[in-house]
Amino acid sequence: YIKAMNAMPRVILAPIFAVWFGLGITSKVVFGITLVFFIVFFNVYQGVKEVSPVVLANARMLGASGRQLLRYVYLPSATSWVFSSLHTSIGLAFVGAVVGEYLGSARGVGYLIHQAEGVFDIDTVFAGILVLTMFALVLDFVVTQIENRLLVWRPRAAQTDAL
Repeated sequence: YIKAMNAMPRVILAPIFAVWFGLGITSKVVFGITLVFFIVFFNVYQGVKEVSPVVLANARMLGASGRQLLRYVYLPSATSWVFSSLHTSIGLAFVGAVVGEYLGSARGVGYLIHQAEGVFDIDTVFAGILVLTMFALVLDFVVTQIENRLLVWRPRAAQTDAL
């Protein structure tokens, strides 16, 4: 079922969400979540699948409970995969928000871009695109900082290349 839902083109859901949730922020948030959910889901799934059977066997042999396995084995394994998917998901979530505003909204940057296109105001269109790009870059920077803070145990690329 998950793969079937992932195969569905989710952009066509924007008008449906506008009808269900109205033209406010809720429909844009739900649409953004549906766009990025599967990216994060499949990355977390892969991170959990890649836990070494030896590590699991050792943890079980030491008497780790299911909760301890989740906290000390599965969660650290999936964390790097989650952050990897978040870097991709941020841009896609913005695309979803802008598409939602573009298709049906009375305010927002997507609405501004849509209105500017209607009167061929290319400068405003590019300004809106620039604002969205800068905001996405700032959020990506924030995710990178959080990732570096939470994953201090992870070796840097330069350290692994030296091996």
